[in-house]
Amino acid sequence: MNKKHLLLILAVTTFGYVNTAHSQSPISGFMQGKGKGNVSLSFSSEKYDDVYFIPEKVEGVPVFNETTVNSTSIYATYGISDQVDVVMVLPYITAKGKATEEVLTNLGLENERSGFQDVSVFVKYSPFNFDFGSSSLRLIGALGIKTPLSDYKVEEGFQSIIAIGNRSTTISTTGMAMFKMDNGVFASGQVAGNYASNDVPNSVTTELKVGYAAKSFYGDVYVANQKSTGGVDIFGEGFAGYFPITKVNYTKIGIDLYTPIYQDFGISAGASTLVAGRNIGQATGFYGGLVYKY
Repeated sequence: MNKKHLLLILAVTTFGYVNTAHSQSPISGFMQGKGKGNVSLSFSSEKYDDVYFIPEKVEGVPVFNETTVNSTSIYATYGISDQVDVVMVLPYITAKGKATEEVLTNLGLENERSGFQDVSVFVKYSPFNFDFGSSSLRLIGALGIKTPLSDYKVEEGFQSIIAIGNRSTTISTTGMAMFKMDNGVFASGQVAGNYASNDVPNSVTTELKVGYAAKSFYGDVYVANQKSTGGVDIFGEGFAGYFPITKVNYTKIGIDLYTPIYQDFGISAGASTLVAGRNIGQATGFYGGLVYKY
């Protein structure tokens, strides 16, 4: 594998995570290498006006009619050694609704919430890398924590529909396998257990990804799933107006693209959409970012 090809692979590990309401995993199958790393500044936007309720999808977000979530995120990763990486994610979120002035006045609501959301820090460890001639298999484990960075509110009844987070501290454990060929084709799969505080339901997330990494281009497609192991349904039995404790399941598909543009800089872009869910908006989102590798 030539140097340019390797640098491209190192760079793509920064742009796959866009921290909107339900993003893909921050853990990739590529390791940075000792002393190497990346910093990415990205902007994403997703919108939905249909919601997956139980037993069926409904048109229109309750109270707010439509929701748009914009996020500006810093994603940084650094190789402590060839086998250990540290990953950090910091997003600033703006959530907007389209409630009428009459509804806002009568219910005492606002159409916008914004602020720094939750900072996430992960440690990746890759103890095993098996070579098979023109291909290899890497096994990775990761441990992470996500915790609120600002004093944003969630206990506000209907206003919490556009809250920027759930004010929960979550511990995540991830295991993944990454298969890569010398011609640039790769495939990865991962599963994570997420253990939340403040009565927010725990969850299990999975992600399958296939892609291609060449010296001047990277692309992948993925399917990501989340299944809550507890919680209640919105407007269902046991629901008392506190939205963070709801059960949230979803299936999401997406695409990521990257190309270097000048020396150590590159640009990224991608799109995603939810194709199934429970207590979640049917969101479609897009993102773009600037990546710097060192």
